[in-house]
Amino acid sequence: MTAISATPIPADRAPASMRIEIRALLLLAGPLVLGNLAQMAIHTTEVIILGRYDVRALAAAALAVNLYFACGTFGMGLMTAASPMIAAERGRRGAAVRDIRRTVRQGFWVALTACVPIWAVLWQAEALFLAMGQQADLSRDAGRFLRVAMWGLLPWLLQFVLRMYVSALEKPIWGVLVTLCGVVVNLIVCWVLVFGNLGFPEMGLMGAAVANLVANITLFLVMALVVTTVRPFRRYHLFGRFWVADWPRYRGMFRLGLPIAITFTFEVAIFSAAAFLMGLINRDSLAAHAVAIQIASFAFMVPFSLSQAATVRVGLHHGRSDALSASRAGWAALGVGVVAACVMSSLMTAFPGFLVGLFINPADASAAPAFALALSFLVVAAVFQLVDAVQAVGAGVLRGLQDTRWPMLFAAFGYWVVGMGTAWFFAFELGWDGIGVWIGLAAGLAVVSVLMVGRWMMRGRLGLGVYG
Repeated sequence: MTAISATPIPADRAPASMRIEIRALLLLAGPLVLGNLAQMAIHTTEVIILGRYDVRALAAAALAVNLYFACGTFGMGLMTAASPMIAAERGRRGAAVRDIRRTVRQGFWVALTACVPIWAVLWQAEALFLAMGQQADLSRDAGRFLRVAMWGLLPWLLQFVLRMYVSALEKPIWGVLVTLCGVVVNLIVCWVLVFGNLGFPEMGLMGAAVANLVANITLFLVMALVVTTVRPFRRYHLFGRFWVADWPRYRGMFRLGLPIAITFTFEVAIFSAAAFLMGLINRDSLAAHAVAIQIASFAFMVPFSLSQAATVRVGLHHGRSDALSASRAGWAALGVGVVAACVMSSLMTAFPGFLVGLFINPADASAAPAFALALSFLVVAAVFQLVDAVQAVGAGVLRGLQDTRWPMLFAAFGYWVVGMGTAWFFAFELGWDGIGVWIGLAAGLAVVSVLMVGRWMMRGRLGLGVYG
């Protein structure tokens, strides 16, 4: 990628001070945090309800959801390309109605393209789990779960494109409101169908799968309603003639989004692979991992949201060729990300029993081993919150410069060479079991965080301007 040019900029677009950048970042990131936490709440609700219903159902759901997210995250990465593209278009030409509409429409095309092969993989989930050495009963149940939940992937990706659109327009609060609708729908449907409340049949694990599908459809329908009726959005006419091809923009989204998708997949897949390793150890380790990773993922939504906000802020300045403001926006995001990670890590360290107790009943003797393991995993998760935040925000600021290939290579090396290698060695060669797996995850995240910040600093020396 070429460096940002240092050409003069108009007086009305003078570089913003660090204080102004931090304020703009927080105003954008705040609703994004709420929206992403609400999105996580949809899945957290399922884990809590299944954990209270049956530990075996929770373990099967852990297998299913990990594969679902590993595949779905690839599609999400492709859709993420819409954010820096729209931000840069706004930076260059203000409203840029036509270009923004083209980007969103082709995002829909890319979503459908990505879903077809992903559906083919998820349909064969049971066979994949068995090939990975997972227990036959868990593989069967996880496969049945996915054959229902998988159809919610397309509406979820379509609503994600629309969330990137409203966020790039710096109006992310609408994404929060829509996601909260999904939380409520998922909670009600999951509670009704898993336990068989309100006269409905008790469906257990499959009830959670149906709830997941219904929630994702709801997310898209409500978000589509927002962008077609709310004044700041409706002038873009996103759904008008959406079937018309725009191959240059389609290829451009793939060119930018594919490295992001691979980077996201490397990161999510390492956690999915960790779940599979836990399944090789024992069922309690797998259930405990599902709980600990859910808590860690919930905490990760703060730096992840800062990463999304940083992409927009850096992308705006990148479109304007404003080198100094781009660098300030990036460093502001990295600094705020570290502070946020310290807060989340402190909460996880201070209240581990309470957090794990939300998912597993400590008074249940059959669940006691899983509860104890989850507590130990959470200690390691609290430690790696710092490096996880740095790598996430580092990737976000680089995406704002549309620099996506090097982060992809960093993720491949850090997660799969260092992270997985360390996890396997500590867990199975040294016999540390689940704790060894989590130490490997932390090591991989640490390496990626160093590489991301190093790349950002190098981009500065190549032309980002003087950091302020």
